[in-house]
Amino acid sequence: MRSPFILTAILFLSFYTPTSAALLKQNDALSILEFKSKADLHNKLTYSVNTTSTHCKWQGVQCQSHGKVVRLVLENLSLAGVFAPNTLTRLDQLRVLSLQSNSLTGPIPDLAGLVNLKTLFLDHNSFSGAIPPSLSSLHRLRTLDLSYNKLSGLIPLDFTDLDRLNYLRLDSNRFNGSIPPFKQSSLQIFNVSFNSLTGPVPVTPTLANFTASSFSANPGLCGEIVRTECSSIGPFFGKNSTAAPPPPPRVVLGQSAQMQEGITNPNSRKHKRMALIFGFTAGVLVLISSIMCLLISMKTSEKKEIMSSSEIMEMAAAADAAAEVMRMEETNELEEKVRKLQQGMAMGKSGNLVFCAGETQVYSLEQLMRASAELLGRGSVATTYKAVLDNRLIVCVKRLDAARLAGTTKETFERHMEAVGGLRHPNLVPLRAYFQAKEERLLVYDYQANGSLFSLIHGSKSTRAKPLHWTSCLKIAEDVAQGLCYIHQAWRLVHGNLKLSNVLLGSDFEACLSDYCLSALSHRLPDADSAAYEPPETRKLNHQPTAKSDVYSFGVLLLELLTGKAASEHPHLMADDDMVKWVRSARENGGVEAEAEDRRLMMLVEVAILCRVSSPEQRPTMWQVLKMIQEVKEGGVEEEEEGPNE
Repeated sequence: MRSPFILTAILFLSFYTPTSAALLKQNDALSILEFKSKADLHNKLTYSVNTTSTHCKWQGVQCQSHGKVVRLVLENLSLAGVFAPNTLTRLDQLRVLSLQSNSLTGPIPDLAGLVNLKTLFLDHNSFSGAIPPSLSSLHRLRTLDLSYNKLSGLIPLDFTDLDRLNYLRLDSNRFNGSIPPFKQSSLQIFNVSFNSLTGPVPVTPTLANFTASSFSANPGLCGEIVRTECSSIGPFFGKNSTAAPPPPPRVVLGQSAQMQEGITNPNSRKHKRMALIFGFTAGVLVLISSIMCLLISMKTSEKKEIMSSSEIMEMAAAADAAAEVMRMEETNELEEKVRKLQQGMAMGKSGNLVFCAGETQVYSLEQLMRASAELLGRGSVATTYKAVLDNRLIVCVKRLDAARLAGTTKETFERHMEAVGGLRHPNLVPLRAYFQAKEERLLVYDYQANGSLFSLIHGSKSTRAKPLHWTSCLKIAEDVAQGLCYIHQAWRLVHGNLKLSNVLLGSDFEACLSDYCLSALSHRLPDADSAAYEPPETRKLNHQPTAKSDVYSFGVLLLELLTGKAASEHPHLMADDDMVKWVRSARENGGVEAEAEDRRLMMLVEVAILCRVSSPEQRPTMWQVLKMIQEVKEGGVEEEEEGPNE
C-alpha cells in the first residue's frame, strides 16, 4: 500500500496537466518522492509538491536548465529504509548519485536505467546481497564506491569492461571468490581489502600498480602482489585434477559456429584442405631452405674463428658468392618441388590456426603462410622465425621440433596450449595463437625487436662480453623472478628451459620470458646449450623439470648476469666465499663499484648461491627468491633517500 504522502503527490500530478517539458520534470520529482517513501522512514527530507516550488530546489537535487535531474546527493542524513527498485532508476539524465553514510538496508536495485551515470557512492550503509549485474552495463561509470556495506557474492567479471573506471572501492564487505583481472589503465584508486576473497591476485599492469594494502585482510589471497605464496593451489590441468577450471573459449579460424560447438562435418572440411595445403607447403619449403642457409653460415662461422682477419674477409666473400650460386641453382629445383607437392601431396595434412582466449582474429592461416620469413635461430625446442604479414604486422613464429614432441597427441597439445595461452603477465612474451596438423606444430608470439638477454650480455663474437651495471642486473633479475613466480604460483606450471637466450627484451627493455611451459610436452634430448643450466636431479634423460629446477636455472642465469661469463664457464664445486671472490674478479674489468653498491652486489650473489644448491629441498621457492631481490632493491632505495652519513 502506498503511503498517504505518495498518494497526495500522485493526486496532485493527476489533476495538474502541464506541458510536455513540465511533465518530464514532474516524472523526475515523482521518482524522487517514491524513493523517499521507502528510504526516508524518519522523514529527514522535507520535500513537498506544490505549484509554486520546483523539485530542482529540493535538498541535494541539481537540475539541468530544462529541469531534468542530473545530480542527487543525499549524504549523512540517517536515511533508514531501502533503496526501492523503479524509483531513482528512472532519472535517465542522472550523472551523480551519492547516498553514502546513511543506514539503508536491503539489496541494491537494478540500476540499468541510469544510462548516463558517471559517479555512484553507496558506501557506509548496510546494503546486502550481491552486486546487481546491471552495474556492469553502466559504461559511462567513472567512480564506484560500495565499501563498508554487507554485500556478498562474487565481484562481477564484467567490471573489467568498464573502460572509463578510475575509482573502485569494494572494501569492507563480504565478497568471496577471486579478483577479476582488471586491465583498465584509467584505474587510479582501487581497494578490495577486508573481504573473503581467495586465490592468486591476477598480475595485470593495472593491479600491479597497487600495493598490498589494497588487498589486505583477505587471508585466502596469494601471489606476488600480496607477497604471499600460493602453496595450496592444485594443478591447472591433468588427469587427476578435480579443481581445474574449464578451458577458456577459443577462437578458431576456418570453422563455422556449429563446428566450434562440436558439430563437425567431415565432408565440409575437404573443401578447405586444398586451399590450406598450398600455402602450408610453400611455408614448409621456405623453412627448409632457411635451415639449409643457417647450416651453411654456421659452418662458415666455425672456420672464421681460426683464421686471420684477411682470410675471414676473403672467406666471407667466397661464401657469399657460393651461396648466391647455390640459391640460383636451387630456384628451379624448389619451384619444381612446390609444383609436385601442390599437385600430389596427401590431403590429410591440414589444420586450423587457433587464437588463444581473448585474442582478436587479426590474420588468417593463409596470411601467416604467405608471410615473408626470416630465420632468427634454432633452439633446443623450436626453430624461430620472424614473420612479416601482408598487413605489416610482425610476429614471431616457433616451429616446434617434431622429434621432441613425438608421442604428444593432438588433444594433449591442444589442452596444454589452452593453458599456456591463458598466461598473461608483463614479464612473459604472450602466446597469441597456435597451429597443428599431423606432426607440424607452430606457435605464434609477439615479436620482440630488442632481442634477447644473451645478445645484450655476450654480444657478437667480435664484441667482448662485459658485465652489466649492478642496477641493470637487479632490474632484470626482478623481472625474470616475477615472471617465474607467476608461472609457479598462479598456474602451478614450470618454465623448464630457462636460459639467457629465452629471456627477451620488451619495448621498454623489460625482461620477458619466452619458450615457457613447453617442457611438459617435449622429450628431453641432449642439449649442450642448456646443460649448464640444469640441476643435478634433471640431468637424467627421463626426469622432467620442476619448480625447484627452475630456481636452480635462475641462479645460474643470475651469475651470468653479474659476471658476463657464459654458464658453461661457471665453477660448480666452489665454497661460497670463493664464489664471491670469483664474481668480484669477473666484474673488475667492468669497473669497480662503490662500497654500498658492492654490498648489494654480493647480496645478489648470495641469492644465486642459494638457488644453485645441489639439493632441491634446500633451494628457496621463486616467491622467496623474489622477496630477497626486492629486499636488495628496497635497501638501495632507503640508502639513497638517507644519503651519506655525516
